[in-house]
Amino acid sequence: MSKYALLGYPLGHTMSPPIHKRLFELDGDLSAEYEVCEISPDRLDEKAGYLNSLNGYNITIPYKVDIISHLDELDQSAKRYNSVNCVVNRDGRNIGFNTDCSGFLRSLEAGGAKLGGRVLQIGCGGVGRMMATEAALHGADLTIVSLPEFIAGAEEVAKEASKLNPSAKISVITHDKISGEFDLLMNASPVGMYPKTDDCPVTEDVVKSCKCVFEVIYNPNVTKLMSIAANNGIPAIGGMAMLVWQAAVAHEIWSGASYNDKDVEKIIEDMKAELAK
Repeated sequence: MSKYALLGYPLGHTMSPPIHKRLFELDGDLSAEYEVCEISPDRLDEKAGYLNSLNGYNITIPYKVDIISHLDELDQSAKRYNSVNCVVNRDGRNIGFNTDCSGFLRSLEAGGAKLGGRVLQIGCGGVGRMMATEAALHGADLTIVSLPEFIAGAEEVAKEASKLNPSAKISVITHDKISGEFDLLMNASPVGMYPKTDDCPVTEDVVKSCKCVFEVIYNPNVTKLMSIAANNGIPAIGGMAMLVWQAAVAHEIWSGASYNDKDVEKIIEDMKAELAK
C-alpha cells in the first residue's frame, strides 16, 4: 500500500485530498492513502522523519523552504526557486521538487494561453515570484505591478529573473503607471480571494486592454477579475486549474503516471463544484 500526505499549517478546508483521490483512481492505485498533516512549526523536526518514510508528500505554507533541510536532494525545479512543494522517496532518498511551476505552465497551455508577448503581472510575492521568473524565461515582455511598499521586493525578483535570462524585458511599476495593451494579464495577488470577493486587482479598463487573463486564486471559482473578463469576451483561466495540474505533476513524479487534458479538466470542473458547495 502506497502512503502519501499533505504537510502544512493551518490547512483548514484543503482541496488536496479529493484532488489526489481522483488522481489515484486514474492511476489505478485504489489502495493509496493520502493524509493531512496539519502540524505547528515547532513540531516539524519531530514529524519530518515520519513524512520521509512515506512514498511521497506535498508541502504548502509555511514549510516550502523549511522542509529543505530535511531532504537528501533537490531537483532543479526546487533549486531554481529555493522552494519545495512535492517530495518523492526513491530508494530511501527523499528528493524535493517544485510542481507549482509545471502546474502553472500546464494550466496555461491547457487553457490555450501563451506565456509570451506583453505580460502584465499583478503582485510578486510567493507564487508570483515563480510566475514572473517563468515569464522571463519564456521571453515575455513582463511588467510587474506592485504596491509601493513592496516595490523593492518586486525589483529584486526582476533582478534575479534577469540573471536567468539576460535578454528578458522586465519592468516594475505601481498601479497608476499601467498603460498600453497586453497579451496576458496574470493576477498573482490575493485581491479578490474569499471572503473579499468583490475586490479586483485592476480596473475594468485594464482588463479590457488584455487578450487573456490568468487568475491564481481558486476560491471563489470565478473571481471579480474573471467575471469582468468574461463580460468583455476575454478568456480567463481560474486558479483551480493550476491547483489540479500541480497535483497531477506530483503524481507523475511519484509514480510515472500521465494524464490527458480531458481527464484533468474533468477533475478541475468537479473540484469547482465541490468548492461551490
